[in-house]
Amino acid sequence: MPFYFRKSVSAGPFRFNFSKGGVGLSVGVRGLRFGTGPRGHYVHAGRNGFYYRASLGRAGQPTTTPDADRPRSRVPLLVPDEPGVKMVDIESGDVGSMRDEAFGDLLDEINTKQRLPRLATILGLGTAALGVGACFALGTPGLVVFFLVLPAWALGLWLDSYRRATVLFYDLDDEIEQIYTDVTASFDAISACAGKWHIEAGGTVEDITTWKRNAGASHLVRKKSTALAYKLPRVVKSNVTPPSLGVGRQVIYFMPDVALVEDGNRIGAVGYGDLNIAWHASNFIEEGKVPRDSHIIGYTWKHPNRSGGPDRRFKDNYQIPICEYEAMHLTSDSGVNEIVELSHTGLVEPFARALKSLQPREKATHSTRDVLLQQLSQRLSNLPPLPVNQTQ
Repeated sequence: MPFYFRKSVSAGPFRFNFSKGGVGLSVGVRGLRFGTGPRGHYVHAGRNGFYYRASLGRAGQPTTTPDADRPRSRVPLLVPDEPGVKMVDIESGDVGSMRDEAFGDLLDEINTKQRLPRLATILGLGTAALGVGACFALGTPGLVVFFLVLPAWALGLWLDSYRRATVLFYDLDDEIEQIYTDVTASFDAISACAGKWHIEAGGTVEDITTWKRNAGASHLVRKKSTALAYKLPRVVKSNVTPPSLGVGRQVIYFMPDVALVEDGNRIGAVGYGDLNIAWHASNFIEEGKVPRDSHIIGYTWKHPNRSGGPDRRFKDNYQIPICEYEAMHLTSDSGVNEIVELSHTGLVEPFARALKSLQPREKATHSTRDVLLQQLSQRLSNLPPLPVNQTQ
């Protein structure tokens, strides 16, 4: 997927405009909008070819800082043992501990807004409850109220789309934009792999019986297919759509300046200076379908003997291919611990090096909706009267 910026982002009644001059915000409906931007505040009104626009002055610089989320402790889990193998869960720590202080204000804003009640649920259920009461009080005519449930729910979704979301705008210089383009290009190569799995747990084979039963494997893993896509966290709106990697219940979003980690309705942040990516070849005994792009380096038997040949005591013994895969291990001091396995080798290194190149750079400028809204509200009381356009 090619790297690109969007010129504008909408969040409910708000519209954010991105240009070389900076970030602008407008709010309102068709025919009447109030806005603020690099050149100051303004009002824009009119329809059918007649428009009125007036400047309201320059923008101020107020800021707010919500309270931080308190990280919750987490105890490592041990998955149920398999015969002869003690499987240990491989997973990251709590996202509350993943907090890069350079992005503390951003995390506070995102997580604070996520604690807000969902108006879609409140309005939808409230209207439904009102409909039930109307049916008891009015009988059949009260059913009319139920027709308002869907519009009420839709109105709640529209309001939630901006009150519970954080808007990020990125203005990258040419050098950083090229590095981020390299990130997306190497991510595309990884996404093109026929096989992509998240390793959930692993363990060492401890006895000869288990070794024979599992085709001579020295280690066993539990894994599931994972998703690589371009998308944003549900709580973020931005002019950049980043690469994302699903790792179990969590999703890692590789933004231009930081890796955001989403776990349910909470977000953590890991700076690229703290994110470590290691990679190595992994020989995997593939009992399932062999991915089309994998390299088969040999074969083993379903039930081998000590010398590596077939155990003649098993009538259903057959050969199984050994594929050369590549494992990518993501770790950080703040708690990231995830392993992803790929069916093709040589793809992780370009991605890891491109991300590391973002580390020494200053983070890209981002602007949030709340700051812009405060700038706009300071001038609304000074709006000039709107002229009336008369048409025949």
